[in-house]
Amino acid sequence: MRDNRSYREFQENLAPMQDLTLVMAQFDPLVGDIPGNTEAAIEAVREARIEHGADIVVLSELFLTGYPPEDLLLRSSLETRLAAARQRMAEKVVKDVLVIVGYPGYRDGYLYNLAGALLNGQWLGEYAKQALPNYQVFDEQRYFSVGNEPLVLEHQGARLGLLVCEDLWESGPVQQAHEAGAEILITLNASPYHQNKQAERRALLKARAEEIQRPIVYVNQIGGQDELVFDGGSAVVNDKGDLCVQAPHWQVGVMPVRFVNENGNWVPRQGECDPDVEPEESLYCALVTGVRDYVNKSGFPGVVIGLSGGIDSALTLAIAVDALGSDRVHAVMMPYHYTADISKQDAAEQARLLGVDYDVMPIASVVEAFTETLAESFAGTERDTTEENLQSRTRGVLLMAISNKKGLMVLTTGNKSEMAVGYATLYGDMVGGYNALKDVYKTWVYRLANWRNAQEPAIPERVIERPPSAELAPGQQDSDSLPDYGTLDAILSRYIEGDMSAEAIIEAGYDHEAVYRVVSLVDRCEYKRRQAPIGVRVTPRGFGRDRRYPIVNGWQPGE
Repeated sequence: MRDNRSYREFQENLAPMQDLTLVMAQFDPLVGDIPGNTEAAIEAVREARIEHGADIVVLSELFLTGYPPEDLLLRSSLETRLAAARQRMAEKVVKDVLVIVGYPGYRDGYLYNLAGALLNGQWLGEYAKQALPNYQVFDEQRYFSVGNEPLVLEHQGARLGLLVCEDLWESGPVQQAHEAGAEILITLNASPYHQNKQAERRALLKARAEEIQRPIVYVNQIGGQDELVFDGGSAVVNDKGDLCVQAPHWQVGVMPVRFVNENGNWVPRQGECDPDVEPEESLYCALVTGVRDYVNKSGFPGVVIGLSGGIDSALTLAIAVDALGSDRVHAVMMPYHYTADISKQDAAEQARLLGVDYDVMPIASVVEAFTETLAESFAGTERDTTEENLQSRTRGVLLMAISNKKGLMVLTTGNKSEMAVGYATLYGDMVGGYNALKDVYKTWVYRLANWRNAQEPAIPERVIERPPSAELAPGQQDSDSLPDYGTLDAILSRYIEGDMSAEAIIEAGYDHEAVYRVVSLVDRCEYKRRQAPIGVRVTPRGFGRDRRYPIVNGWQPGE
């Protein structure tokens, strides 16, 4: 009995299926360590070949230098070191694997952001990035020249079009590669994380794939570099933009995808896909990654944290323990007259809960010594925030002394809401080498604390439930000086991330007096933020690389 298949379909099913295995190598290069990154690339290709039978291995943007290399790109020895690295790869990479890797390079006197293709000891070609971003944290036009030519390589019957990161965000380079005959688009990326970035990337991949009706391979970097964090999530979508394979976020490794030629079209087979997670989990992982890589890559044996019994230091302690392990974290409670008993109890309980080294260092005698020394200079003046700040600065001195003596980095604890309005003390609670919460609004601090406790108890519940206070004066609460944090954060996000004027924020429904007070504080406190430690950047407009305002200026907040 004959079935409904045509003879042609029958013959096609009998014919051997043409396929290839592409492996996305999602790794964490160290900026400036060209020899180390080169060896990591060689090992990644070897692993991909042995474990997955890779025909193609793709690494991320500027992998050999790490991203972002910044002014290391201006060093005179750059090209010599990269030439040695490329030669090393040509000699040591396993045979019969097409390797696509990112690096910078001078060509005809101009520096380009390149994607190079290596096969059997020969560099087959280089693609120069065309779209050079110059916004948010990106400053590529400072360094690189613009490429203008597509590169399409044929390997095992597949025509591969190369792109680098921002090229995918602009339709021009994508269309150019398509018109040059690309059947599979491969893009090398160093795409930093911020909240909701993963959804933005997925929407972009879908839109571009639908435009050209071709599958897209998206390989992203992972790990922390100074304030930037890279979340991985390397992915493959089919010609309709449907997600076929996605590597885990926040994990180093290799992820294979099998392409099959069906009727002349290369189709990615369905494979593993990292599941979507709650926004709190994604953000928490970003903070852990930033702290872990900053401390480890800088060579610190551990960190020391001033543990106050408040929610910011409590969350910071949990992040530090998750990033480094309890044996590398030292917590110090430094009580004064205004430190509540419940703060002392909760700090001790959290230290016990997380298993960290814990010291109690009362500061009353030190503060009083400062006060006595300053008495003559302060004669005839009223008590004000100066005396409050002495407490904070005393704590800063003690933490830095521990840091100097033990080689531990001070992990400071201020959140973005406080940093925005200057609710922090220079050379006091702002001292330190790194700040896990620098770009985290206070409302998100509470969300993260609750999420972390839902996984496993890490923060005493009373710390989360009680009203926040700096405890620098009797009965002091944050609400004495600031609007409630829900209102404050809503105003701040509109002013900082949204670049809205004070009047526009008022028109959106916020109190006139509160808005002008908040935006005036933001503007006046730029000098403080310039002296603050760097910290993990997790919003689209963090303080630092993203937001470069003059300290001295005559701009009016209503404008």
